[in-house]
Amino acid sequence: MKKQKDYQLELAKRKYRKTNWIFYFIYYFASRFIITRPFHPEFKVIDKLSKCKGPAFLIWNHQSRRDHAMLTALAWPRRINFLAEEASFFRSHLSMVFKLNNVIPKKVLSNDIGSLRAIWDIIKQNGVVAFAPEGFASVFGDNQPTVPGTGRFLQVFGIPVYFASLQGGYLCTSKVTDEDRSGKFRAQLQLLFSPEDLKSMTPRQIEERIDEVFHHDDFKWNRTHHFAYRSKEGICTNLSDLCYRCPKCGTEFQMVAGKDSIECRHCGNKATMDQYYAFHKASPDCVIPESPTEWTHLERQAIIDEIRSNPDYSFSVNVKLGDIPKDHLLTEEKSTEICGEGVYTVDHKGVHYRGTRHGEEWAFDMDYNQVFTYPSSVMLDRFSLYVDNEYYDFIPEYRATGKLTILTEEMHRYHINKWKNFPWFSYMYEGKEVGIDLK
Repeated sequence: MKKQKDYQLELAKRKYRKTNWIFYFIYYFASRFIITRPFHPEFKVIDKLSKCKGPAFLIWNHQSRRDHAMLTALAWPRRINFLAEEASFFRSHLSMVFKLNNVIPKKVLSNDIGSLRAIWDIIKQNGVVAFAPEGFASVFGDNQPTVPGTGRFLQVFGIPVYFASLQGGYLCTSKVTDEDRSGKFRAQLQLLFSPEDLKSMTPRQIEERIDEVFHHDDFKWNRTHHFAYRSKEGICTNLSDLCYRCPKCGTEFQMVAGKDSIECRHCGNKATMDQYYAFHKASPDCVIPESPTEWTHLERQAIIDEIRSNPDYSFSVNVKLGDIPKDHLLTEEKSTEICGEGVYTVDHKGVHYRGTRHGEEWAFDMDYNQVFTYPSSVMLDRFSLYVDNEYYDFIPEYRATGKLTILTEEMHRYHINKWKNFPWFSYMYEGKEVGIDLK
């Protein structure tokens, strides 16, 4: 009888090395001249990675699913070993590419001894390991705070850290669509920390410095540069994933996104959007923020206020549950297979699921010491979470992932606040308590 293959066990046993030159050249060529071509890429190298003869880290502000191609072209001829979300290794269209290019799997936003061993193996080979300190790609077009522990992690290795600054990537490939939009994508490479810098700084100072250089908002950036982005399906498609709350009447999940417009079904508040991602009010009495990111900042402020004013606050949504099979790869670019359904809830105690998994009742409760945000999936039609070290997708019956993400982040900050927001957003918390459970 043929033994059943266990893809998860096979991945756990995989060894990592610097990628073969032939495979890597093919990867570089495809990145430089095929994958990035629609984005009219611009590259600027201030400090060449090739001048660093030993091991190094390459970090970047993670904007899109095409970042890897920009970084590969930017760092050439140094070969890069990327870290990527472990769940992606079980998708058939990525599995072989990841294996040939020695991409390192990482359980996002969790401790992962296996990925640390793989990183050590590459460093000992004088390799370059590339990872995103934010943990996952931008959700709303601007950057997320650095994952706690990153500063100490970099100090332990004590090797040079290079920084790739990316601009325009979110506008080319956002979280609301799987469409690649022709436009402008820029990348710049420079040395951020020398080994001496890492020794002289505290872990928190390192993380604050990373947040500072990562500070970027693609929508705001393009108001200055005015690059056109062309979409076949419509520039506003699924924009209500981000802009789910009407800024005029405050009603949630009544925003309807068309091809080039977004409108509130409750009060008629409406705007169109042009190829430069600029909003245009339908009438003078409409209330429309300057950009989608500014829109999400207003949504965040509303949640910050609401959870503090209501100690019984709770938000629930029906979801489909998806997990990763062990005996076969996922096809049709799926991230998981549906294995159950239930109700997902966020309240002051934590995040909760009550429902089924593989035909049996299943439930979990996780507090805000365990969860501070969600690893961002390819699109905002779903969110993901590791439960007992296993990866799961949660697919809401309506597109509530944007709200669930902000809500969970702000519940964490209200109760725990280990994953701190940026100083430039301190105005949102003025006069409000944070980390109340630790006082």
